[in-house]
Parts: sequence; structure tokens; C-alpha cells
Amino acid sequence: MKRRKFLKRSGALTTGLATVPLAAMPLSSQSLPNSLPSGDDPVRPIVICTWDFGNATAKAWEVLANDGNALDAVEQGVMIEEADEDNQTVGMGGRPDRDGRVSLDACIMDAKGNCGAVLAMENIVHPISVARAVMERTPHVMLAGKGAERFGYELGFKKTDLLTKKSKKEWVEWQKTAQYKPVINIENHDTIGMLAIDATGDISGACTTSGMAYKMAGRVGDSPIIGAGLFVDNEVGAATATGVGEEVVRTVGSFLIVELMRQGKSPQEACEEGVRRILKKNDDKADFQIGFIAINKKGDTGSYCIHPGFSYRSYTKEGHRNTPSDSYIKV
Repeated sequence: MKRRKFLKRSGALTTGLATVPLAAMPLSSQSLPNSLPSGDDPVRPIVICTWDFGNATAKAWEVLANDGNALDAVEQGVMIEEADEDNQTVGMGGRPDRDGRVSLDACIMDAKGNCGAVLAMENIVHPISVARAVMERTPHVMLAGKGAERFGYELGFKKTDLLTKKSKKEWVEWQKTAQYKPVINIENHDTIGMLAIDATGDISGACTTSGMAYKMAGRVGDSPIIGAGLFVDNEVGAATATGVGEEVVRTVGSFLIVELMRQGKSPQEACEEGVRRILKKNDDKADFQIGFIAINKKGDTGSYCIHPGFSYRSYTKEGHRNTPSDSYIKV
């Protein structure tokens, strides 16, 4: 079931669940039966991404299946969503901030630990490619705002008005009340995070978003923050996040999950602990959504979220599928 079909269902759940004490909720400690199985041989190549972004994983798989590397795969994969005007949470057509301006965040990380990011960048459709250029062509890791935008133009990226008619119309309507009330699973910040292992066993990751709809100007969440929205360790695995970025930043969520895998936890167990750490910091309330996905060096995968409704896409030689994530709060 596609993510946006959960809108009505999630809205109904939110009222009752927002104040449920988390101590009363069971926590799964077992790996999901629908996660990709672990075997004696590593699963490679493989690509996974947050949510049901099948066109993105299909593009990444095209790169991997033709002996491409994981870094090219994740960049080209998430670029599909950045260019999709119908996806109002990433790139072109993303919902604007409270001032009506679309600002984008992205980061990328390769198997050698190199990384690059852009924060609060406007007027360029593909922030992931600018982030890669920051990694490969500058001595820096992050460029922000006008500096990032100017760097993009120097690279030859075209200046583009990212605010589409549809997103502008919704923003004008929002101004009538100017209330910020995110709805679980439809919080208007459904980041695409993508992780891939190529045929040589190297891991890379990418993460890109337009952030929360109607956010304060200049707001940056977890998505472009290495260690929060994305982290890759080629010896261990990788993780990425989606949801309310402020909460992921507070626990350095993706780094935490990779370190837990280093200590011997499976990707599934590590994702569950990542969610649990966030909930411990929120007074036993969960009126927001967080989702993690992770992959280890063998190609085993895992995912976990707070509320039902999150899923992740995977593409391997065995096929292309969308896997519903297990959640802390049950239906």
C-alpha cells in the first residue's frame, strides 16, 4: 500500500495515539520476517530507500545492474524524486517555508567516508548533485544558503523557480490559518534516503528533502546532517532516516544505528533501538513519526518506525518490492 493511502487512516489514529503512554506499548525485539533474509553469501548489489519511491530504486538498480558504483546509484536514484513535481516533499515542487520560498537540503556519503551536504539552498532542482560536488571539489563538508546556491551556479546548474502552481496554491490556502499541524505519515517532509551496496561490496548513501512544509525560514532538519539523517561506514553498514528531523538530530540517529550494528546488532535490532532512544527523550509521548532504514555489509536490511504506515523499497537480483515497516505503536 502506498504511503499516501494512509492519510485518512493515520488522521484517525493520531487523536487517540498522541497521548498514549509509550510504556504501555510493546516493543518488538525480533527481526521482521519480511526483512531481506541473511544467508551465507552477501546480498549484492542491493539498493533500499525510505518510503515507496519505486522509480528511484529502479533507477539506482539500473546503475548497479550495469556494474555501476554505489555512489552513482544513490545520486541518480534520488535525483528521480528531486525532479518529480508531484512529489511535494523533495526537490522541484517541494512545499515552501512560511514565507513562500522553497529551500532544499541534501547530503551524500561514499564508502571511503567522504561526504558533502547543502543546507537551505534555493533555486536548484538537484541539491544532491551539488552536495556531491561539495564533497569532491571543495575542502568542505557543508555549504549553506546563498553560498551553496552560488556554488551550484558556478558548476553550471540552472536557476529554477522551484515553487510550482500546486504548491503555491496550497501555501496560499495555508496562510488563511497559518497553523502548523503535521499529520503522522503525511507530515510534508517525507525525505528520500537511499542506501546501496554495489557488486564490489562498497556502500554509499544519499538523502534529500525540501523539509517541513511551512517551516520557519532557514530551518534545517536532519536530512543534510552527516550522522543524523545519513551515515555510512563501509566496514559495517549504513542507515538513513525520515520524519521529524529535530528528533533524529537529538540522538544522532543514523550514526547510532550504524554503531549498534558494529556492536553486533542486526539492522532490524539497531533500527528499533534508534526509535527507542528518540522516544525516551519525549516524555513517553509520540505524536510524531520517525522512520529508520538500515543495511549491513552482508546486505541484510531492517526498518522501524513509531507509527504504522512507513515502508521502504528494496531492489536486488531477487526482485523489486515495497516492505511495510514494523512499528513501536501497533494498529
